[in-house]
Amino acid sequence: MTQDIVMLLFSLAFILLSCILFTNSVEWFGKKLNLSQGVVGSILAAVGTALPETIIPIIAILFYGGREASQIATGAILGAPFMLSTLGFLITGAAIIIYSLFGKRTLKMNANKKVFQRDLTYFILVYAIAIFASVFNQVNEIRISAVILVLLAYAFYVKRTFSDEQQLDENIGTLYFSKFLGVKTNLLWITSQLILSLLGIIFGAHLFVGYVKDLSHMMGISPLILSIVITPIATELPEKLNSIVWVGQKKDTLALGNITGAMVFQSSIPVTIGILFTPWNITGIAFLSAMLALTSAILNLMWINIRKSVNPFVLMFGGVLYGIFLITVLH
Repeated sequence: MTQDIVMLLFSLAFILLSCILFTNSVEWFGKKLNLSQGVVGSILAAVGTALPETIIPIIAILFYGGREASQIATGAILGAPFMLSTLGFLITGAAIIIYSLFGKRTLKMNANKKVFQRDLTYFILVYAIAIFASVFNQVNEIRISAVILVLLAYAFYVKRTFSDEQQLDENIGTLYFSKFLGVKTNLLWITSQLILSLLGIIFGAHLFVGYVKDLSHMMGISPLILSIVITPIATELPEKLNSIVWVGQKKDTLALGNITGAMVFQSSIPVTIGILFTPWNITGIAFLSAMLALTSAILNLMWINIRKSVNPFVLMFGGVLYGIFLITVLH
């Protein structure tokens, strides 16, 4: 069992490293294509950090199959939006409060309200469609219709982000291949790092699915619960650390957009995979995680619509919702 835990942690670390490489290369790829910094940060970088949760269900479905693989896939798909809208908001809000206590910034957030409203609105819309599809998962017409609606909604979201005049400030670090191999930062090496990191994510996801199945058997825990709790916390870690750094630099729009942009993607592309290739039977703990994610998003959207501002204490309420989930699971 100890060996399985070590290998599970190794697979997560491998996914994490590959995800960091991918995000770095995809940012440079966007720069070479002359895309705006905002698009690179909220679309391309969000896709990069979302890749593990997207690849894991695909690997589970294609290479493992069966009920347990479907549970792992569903857990990975639902776990990411849940963690982002609860722990992600909690960490960001807490970081703002801690920075303010040390005099590094004020409690007042300077986030672009329109960006936050847009992202939360799209998330609530597409995630509600996905949950609705699970209620009628035996009706193929409803499942296909839900997939089409979700994909169309995400396409409109991307279009609006590209046309948004308010650009997000994003600092792109040195390409890792250039930093460690001493090569030129050109399209060839950017693409090479991109492909290598993608292969690393696929390999790490393949290991992860196998060890989650083994551990769930040994511990007598549902693969669904294990996948919802472990997968998103580990694979979304870079995104959370970035947000903490950015709020310290008073780049609140970028910090929040980094989270909410990923929420929109996670509730769109991976969800369509779940609807099409798993039983998509969201009940019990899975349904609770989805409802808590929606609750957190709705609460923050209501606050910003009424008070016309983003509040770190309201963001931190996501931690209460995550606590409700853990208490329910451990009960």
